[in-house]
Amino acid sequence: MLLSGVVVAMFGFGYALVPLYDLFCEVTGIGGKTGVTTEAQARVVVEDRWVTVEFTGNTANGLAWEFRPMVQSVKVHPGAITEVAYFARNLRDEVIVGQAIPSVTPSAAARFFKKTECFCFSSQPLAGGESKQMVLRFVVDPKLPQQIKTITLSYAFFDAGQYVDPPGESPAPVQLL
Repeated sequence: MLLSGVVVAMFGFGYALVPLYDLFCEVTGIGGKTGVTTEAQARVVVEDRWVTVEFTGNTANGLAWEFRPMVQSVKVHPGAITEVAYFARNLRDEVIVGQAIPSVTPSAAARFFKKTECFCFSSQPLAGGESKQMVLRFVVDPKLPQQIKTITLSYAFFDAGQYVDPPGESPAPVQLL
């Protein structure tokens, strides 16, 4: 009886680790995870302060995409909603599904960088040879510490196709041992 209780407790703890880690990273800004907000929440604009936001992008090994920001940097007032775009092109003749993972530096700024719209919220399929501009809309929280003058937002795109079932196909059954 005690052993089954320990097993259930261990399973519950393991199941709760991912959301707890995500919450920890969101609260502390560790890991460069950014926050999400709605445009309605982004109301107070600090007109007498400027913050430079720099953009970079790269692809993981094996992803045959060209991927880059359309602008290298912008100057923003904290609290102002800003929109930029990234360019992506599939260099192969087949559909490739990509997923972007954002990271913010310095890490202390991560929790003050809030996205209202981002291509990183979902997987991005590109047909063979297809290219498109992908929108990012964000706001820098006015509570950003005064000593932070520059924020760098980096995206790494990786091939998510191995994690996504092709259209019309159901996943393979899982066999339990």
